[in-house]
Amino acid sequence: QVQLVESGGGLVQAGGSLRLSCAASERTFSSSNMGWFRQAPGKERELVAAITWSGGSTYYADSVQGRFTISRDNAKNTVYLQMDSLKPEDTAVYYCAAVGGGYPYTQTRAYEYHYWGQGTQVTVSS
Repeated sequence: QVQLVESGGGLVQAGGSLRLSCAASERTFSSSNMGWFRQAPGKERELVAAITWSGGSTYYADSVQGRFTISRDNAKNTVYLQMDSLKPEDTAVYYCAAVGGGYPYTQTRAYEYHYWGQGTQVTVSS
């Protein structure tokens, strides 16, 4: 059972930055693809960014392309989401998710991920 713990959320003004971290409990992290999702009140959960186990392939939603950067440190069992130029519409609960198997391509659908963190709130004020 992989446990994921997110941190780094908070309140920030529009135009500001935050860095989210997601620490995994298992050594299998290094062979797991990771994703960051978000869910705003009244909206469906959406994929923000994803990264393969090696870090060699990434995916970004159009809404965050050029502003957010996903990265990982397999030695620390941690995946990051650097969020710059934040907008009020980025306000949501952010979740990290993991799927094992060492796939060479990113997963873009929530049902493809097997493990989820508890989420961290990001609030961007205007």
